[in-house]
Amino acid sequence: MIRSFVGKIEKSVSLFVHRRPQIVVSDDIREGYFAVLATKVEESKRFIVGLNFLNDPAFLGLLDQAQEEFGFRQKGALAIPCQPQELQKILDRSGV
Repeated sequence: MIRSFVGKIEKSVSLFVHRRPQIVVSDDIREGYFAVLATKVEESKRFIVGLNFLNDPAFLGLLDQAQEEFGFRQKGALAIPCQPQELQKILDRSGV
């Protein structure tokens, strides 16, 4: 009885794993990183940012601004409403 139950769970997990959508990532983005587009007025620049910045208070503030301005339905690179120089300063000084 337990063997049958375990078999059903393994089959369900196997189906779930194989049905996951494939995530397409650009060739220049390694595991543990994501793309961010810093854009303000007519100036924009693409950055590749490490997941460790998700613990940085200044970066999290920019994510809050992005959510307020653009919402959660962004596709592709994450757009952040700031000057590229502002994001570069955060990335340069972060001790994360």
